[in-house]
Amino acid sequence: MAGQERLTRLQAQRIALAAQGFAGRKPASRVERRHLLRLLERIGLFQIDSVNVTQRAQYMPAFSRLGAYDTTILDRAQARRPRALFEYWAHEASLLPVEIEPLLRWRMERARQGRGIYSGLATFGRERRAVIDHVLREVERNGPLSAADLDGHRSASGWWEWSEPKRALEWLFWAGLVTTHSRGPNFERLYDLPERVLPPQITARPTPSPADAQRSLMEIAAKAHGVATASDLRDYFRLAPDDAHPRIEELVEEGVLIPVTVKGWPKQAYLHRAAQRPLKVETRALLAPFDPLIWERARTERLFAFHYRIEIYTPADKRVYGYYVFPFLLGERIVARVDLKADRRAGALQVQGAFAERNAPPETAAELFRALTSMASWLGLERVDIREQGDLAPQLKAAAASRTT
Repeated sequence: MAGQERLTRLQAQRIALAAQGFAGRKPASRVERRHLLRLLERIGLFQIDSVNVTQRAQYMPAFSRLGAYDTTILDRAQARRPRALFEYWAHEASLLPVEIEPLLRWRMERARQGRGIYSGLATFGRERRAVIDHVLREVERNGPLSAADLDGHRSASGWWEWSEPKRALEWLFWAGLVTTHSRGPNFERLYDLPERVLPPQITARPTPSPADAQRSLMEIAAKAHGVATASDLRDYFRLAPDDAHPRIEELVEEGVLIPVTVKGWPKQAYLHRAAQRPLKVETRALLAPFDPLIWERARTERLFAFHYRIEIYTPADKRVYGYYVFPFLLGERIVARVDLKADRRAGALQVQGAFAERNAPPETAAELFRALTSMASWLGLERVDIREQGDLAPQLKAAAASRTT
């Protein structure tokens, strides 16, 4: 590490926030398709999650960075021509620019070989090829289809069980032999052939070698991080160490990545050569649990000294902060967290718990209430209801009262 540039944690915070799109100006007028695609080009992907207690995860990063927008813009970008987005396994299930599809074909090919895919589905792929082939023919003839369209259907020989069509479709999806055409009313995937979904100029592109594709993915991750450790970089697209580390060495040799040290980080860090270095970041944002700024929890602690765990799967009586908790980013710090639920029937955004971080500034409650009212308006809700849970709740109630008097 001798001779390397040394960054403070505050400098690393600012670089990371800029890389993630929090340092720029929000659109002066309404958010349009071009703004969303520009953001997606910057951060690489939106993680998909089906939980809809407040708003589905894939819609939140754009709101956090750009402000209120019409979510049908994002829906149309992944379902209408010219299609700009597609779904695949990147950092979990993700929405990605169609231009990234060739960079993931090596993963699809490995899935066909039973590699890089969870063991139960890999076993299914080896043992139930007749089911898979039949389902693929059904998609070819009748797509787009959902798993429900096939569930329970049997051939004359009766060779599949009730759940097997869904498993076959998931194997085909991993293998890149089908892709998501669109989503149904219950958020279920409708599957179709890639050549009927993806733009022809994308499917016609040559397939890069695995090493070239992985190097490109690592550079996308590096741009999206600004500054990061090797584990941060490979986590973005979930690359294995054997795939990621040689690519990092190559990017260092090319001058794309610059080795640096960050105060308090025990591991080697890498700065992308084009990373912005703002002197200050001023922003106000509620972050969904699967926002790319915070989804890697160890990195979140290193950057912001903020310990964060999602508690969806924790029994209610053992939760510390709540079911679906949004960290609150104010300026360059995460200063609070709130457990939120959209009660659409009552027209209210419910704050089920509000908690301040240590040394949160005095304006935290007022700024948080502004962010909550903005989210409620974006979600089409009429008001913000604040419950008593959490040490920040009384101040938040007072901020709400001062705004309404």
